[in-house]
Amino acid sequence: MSLMTPSIRPSAVARLNPISKLGAAIVVSLALLLSIDWVSALVALALEGVLLFWCGLSARQFWLRTSTLWIAAPFAGLTTVLYGRDSGAVLLTVGFVTVTDGSVQLGLAIALRVLAIGLPGIVLLATTDPTDLADGLAQVLRLPARFVLGGLAGLRLVGMFIEDWRFLGLARRARGVGDGGGPIGALRRFFGPAFALLVISVRRGSKLATAMEARGFGTAPRTWARESVIGAGDAVMLGLGIGIAGIAIVVAIWAGTWHFVLS
Repeated sequence: MSLMTPSIRPSAVARLNPISKLGAAIVVSLALLLSIDWVSALVALALEGVLLFWCGLSARQFWLRTSTLWIAAPFAGLTTVLYGRDSGAVLLTVGFVTVTDGSVQLGLAIALRVLAIGLPGIVLLATTDPTDLADGLAQVLRLPARFVLGGLAGLRLVGMFIEDWRFLGLARRARGVGDGGGPIGALRRFFGPAFALLVISVRRGSKLATAMEARGFGTAPRTWARESVIGAGDAVMLGLGIGIAGIAIVVAIWAGTWHFVLS
């Protein structure tokens, strides 16, 4: 099962080498991890928002794929505001919870960083075919073929595991064991199918490993059906990643909010 579904519109980003997209995302992430300030994260997020518009995802696909991130970011920021390091003027005190200027800025920085680091990864992964990614890892980065093909096989099984989980739930409901029971029943409904899925996964993995060994995967130098190359568009993508990282850092230093995490 491809991570890039046919419903996603073909785009220039989707046709790029996955290694260049991965490299751009890593560069931006590393730059944002060097400091915890809201200015650099906001600048990076704004620049990413302009570029993500060209990735080929419709508005509905974008919000569905990133919905978890939009929920997690505010919660991460709120937790930091309530329990983060206090500094500056005290804005609110309730019991052992103290909200200060410093904790609010830190919470805002954390929330923006979660979005700025997570959004490119999710969107770029949605426009990447697992086979193309494996070709790039093996041919461009020269990673061991056994490791790459094992990871590719695992990604291909993700869709099957999702279908197995759905069918297990339908089968239990058809037998009358899928509803009721309150909180304890809900736990049983989760752990029962989870254990069954674990057993299915182990059996399927063993069969897949045996089949791959029988076909000579990892026992001899590999040849590849499709050549993975880095072109001009990939250089532009890497340049954009470096540019976003550099602009975010420069603006944060100019605004006086940049604080190197190791200093």
